[in-house]
Formats: sequence, structure tokens, C-alpha cells
Amino acid sequence: MNLSNSEDHWNNVYESKEDTQLGWFEEHPKMTLDLIAKTSLSKDAKILNVGAGTTTLIDALLEKNYTSLLASDISEVAMQKLQQRISKKYAYNLECIVDDLTNPIQLNALSNIDLWIDRAVLHFFLKEEEQASYFDLIKKIIRPKGYVLIAVFSLNGAEKCSGLPLFRYNTEMLSKRLGSGFSLIESFNYVYTNPFGGERPYVYALFQKN
Repeated sequence: MNLSNSEDHWNNVYESKEDTQLGWFEEHPKMTLDLIAKTSLSKDAKILNVGAGTTTLIDALLEKNYTSLLASDISEVAMQKLQQRISKKYAYNLECIVDDLTNPIQLNALSNIDLWIDRAVLHFFLKEEEQASYFDLIKKIIRPKGYVLIAVFSLNGAEKCSGLPLFRYNTEMLSKRLGSGFSLIESFNYVYTNPFGGERPYVYALFQKN
């Protein structure tokens, strides 16, 4: 993935649209929260939301009294909007990291992450080297017994999002990419209805590092 082109694309998306106009907008991220609840992590667990954009998940986690949250996205515009909203609404100084998951620099310096959350980012990485970088990063920064939560377009999901082609997954494909160092805790299919009424089939999966 070309960082500058990708940055430009996503900065334009977040500059030109309100959050509720985004095809992946969720007013309440119930499916993600349900899986997080299954981890029984402490409220001070170190939670990293990658490809966060302007997600409402951070709001929901703060309302559930989680205290150590990080957000990352390739779009600086998205990170600024998210950080400003969270600061104004919750007086919480959210750490936001502008970085490329396929060529991580700042993210690569993290360690002992308790929970990695990705909803709708992985499927944008089409090349083998991009996918390898993504999963290598997970393996490096998640602590032993930490968790990985991925929600991605399923094999019968849309072929494009935001005008970009997608690489779709099922649970077995995710398990294979993570490898024997991770165990599947739970997975399910879920059809998300976007703000425009379109149905988008996802697969949700929660893994734990051995």
C-alpha cells in the first residue's frame, strides 16, 4: 500500500463526509462490545483500536470505564476528529497514532497490548506482503494471553468499500494467518446494515494468544 496515496484517500473521506454518512458507521458497536465482554479484561487493560477512524467504540469503552485506550488510523484527519470529540465529550486525552498497518513505525514500538480491535480494516489489504505485515504486528505487540478481535467482510460480503477493492475472509482464513500461537475463542457471521440501508455480511472473530 502506498502510504501517501492511502493517506490522501482516507483524509479526503473524513474531510468530505460526516461520520453518519460513512458506510461503516455504527451508532452502537454492540457486536464488538459483546466479544470484548467475553475477554473479562480489567478496566485498565491496554486496548488498541486499529483503523479506528472516528469510531463510536471509544465512546462506548469509556462509558464502560475502560481507562487505557489507544486509537490508530492512517488518516490524520480522522485521528484529529476522534481525539477532539473524545476530549470534548469525556475530558479524556485519547492517545491517537497516525500510522500505516502495512508498514508500521510507531505501532511497531508498542508492546504488551491486552486487546487488538479491528473492525473493517484488514479487508483493504490485498497484497500478501501487506497482510503479512499486519499479522506480524499483531504477533509482536500482543502480550501472552492477550486478545485479538477482528471484524472483516466475509466471503459473501461486498467486493468493494469506499471505492476500493477488498480481500474477504472466513474464520478459518483468519486462524491460519494468526497461526498456532493463537486460539479461537468465538466467531460468528453478522449482517451489518449500513446508514444507506445496504446489507454488509461480516465475520467477527475473537482469538487469544497462547
